[in-house]
Amino acid sequence: MAATYLPTLKQLQYLVALRDHGHFGRAAEACFVTQSTLSAGLRELETLIGVTLVERTRRVVRFTPLGEAMTDKARRVLREAEELGDMARAAGRPLSGDMRMSVIPTIAPFMLPRILPRLRADYPDLKLYLREEPSGPACEGLHNGRTDCVLLALPFACGEVASQALFDDRLYVAYQPPDMASAPPMIPAALIDETRLLLLEDGHCLKDHALSACNRPELRAEATMLGTSLHTIVQMVDNGLGVTMLPEMALKGGILDHTNVIARPLDAPNAMRHIALVWRRASPRERDFQLLADILAEARLP
Repeated sequence: MAATYLPTLKQLQYLVALRDHGHFGRAAEACFVTQSTLSAGLRELETLIGVTLVERTRRVVRFTPLGEAMTDKARRVLREAEELGDMARAAGRPLSGDMRMSVIPTIAPFMLPRILPRLRADYPDLKLYLREEPSGPACEGLHNGRTDCVLLALPFACGEVASQALFDDRLYVAYQPPDMASAPPMIPAALIDETRLLLLEDGHCLKDHALSACNRPELRAEATMLGTSLHTIVQMVDNGLGVTMLPEMALKGGILDHTNVIARPLDAPNAMRHIALVWRRASPRERDFQLLADILAEARLP
């Protein structure tokens, strides 16, 4: 019987890293090995299985169709291997060991400063690695094993996940007084000038939550989408360039400090987003994620 060669976990890790980074040097750095070690490991893998997975040129690293298929499978194998360790950790102390969490940009700067000191103090054995990214890449990273859980705002189609709701985050209209003279205490969507509305670009779920709450198709057609942060958009509003919509947590986090911008609640039936922690279904660390969700819920700004 011919010998069967099984790839090692280290070789699969090299393969996935090269696919993610598209560069041997950066992939080696991510794996904490030299470039020659990573390259040799991948060549050994190709030799053992007798096929080419990666086409190498001086300028481009190109995966063959089989290489791409094997990389997708390798991600799942590595995730399963990591979950073996997760099972052991879950049987020990709560919230200990490594945990990778993605947080969307419209939450990270407002919640993390409040929660991280408590986590460091109460759970010193937890190593929480944070990644700030929009909802789409965050959910993709969750399913391919790059991250363990995601702090995001719902509704958002994140696939087959488990989740725990934390709290609701109300939406406000932020403006300079000349834009809305004699504005009521709560601002109806009808008062928003679609030609003056500034929002984050596609990929940021806050934009979709705000437009959905307003229920005005012309806002989606006319609003200016900017690939910037909420802080930058607030500065544009403060300079008289338009109006925007902000979540309550950003207001309570001081985003309007030292500006002349006014914010009042949006008067609409669904003028809020739902903050939640999500993770892969049947994860062996589900109890850890539930505990983390409870802590995050308590950290809501007063």
